[in-house]
Amino acid sequence: MFLVLLVYATFRAVLQLAYIRPSVYIQRVLWQYPWQLLTDVPRGRNRHPMVQEDEMWLELPNPEEPGERIPLLFLSGMRTFWWMRRFGTARTKPELKAEIEPLWFAGDPRFIAVIAASRRKGEAPKRLHLLYQRTATGRRGIEPTDWNASPAALERARRSGAHIPDAVRPHSHPH
Repeated sequence: MFLVLLVYATFRAVLQLAYIRPSVYIQRVLWQYPWQLLTDVPRGRNRHPMVQEDEMWLELPNPEEPGERIPLLFLSGMRTFWWMRRFGTARTKPELKAEIEPLWFAGDPRFIAVIAASRRKGEAPKRLHLLYQRTATGRRGIEPTDWNASPAALERARRSGAHIPDAVRPHSHPH
């Protein structure tokens, strides 16, 4: 009996250690961006038409171009199962889908963000989850993009933990 408890405790400790890095990023995002409550956020569990990965996604407005919608993917991770059940399919119970309506959001969908579900009475966020664009990870082979962000937005994204090289400069575009 003791061995079973020891194995389970070790497993849980490893899971918590794996969550330290995302927790640091979540804190950095929350230092830079306030929470917003969003309703009727387009979401899906199948491939989004604008991306190549077959991952769950949310579609959020570009902060500087509100008419433009930006897909933000749930890149594979240990803590996505809870969210996957709430994104649901046509057969998912409405009570499950309602757990993420409204959706708590903090960040910039062009770079890095945190989402959360509402507590029972809707007064505070729970189930915080870090989302980011692959281009904001700083990995080699992935071209950075600025999504036509202003210099202030690029700097804020850097402070929140997104990896944006100094060489990325905002594009000027006519309005």
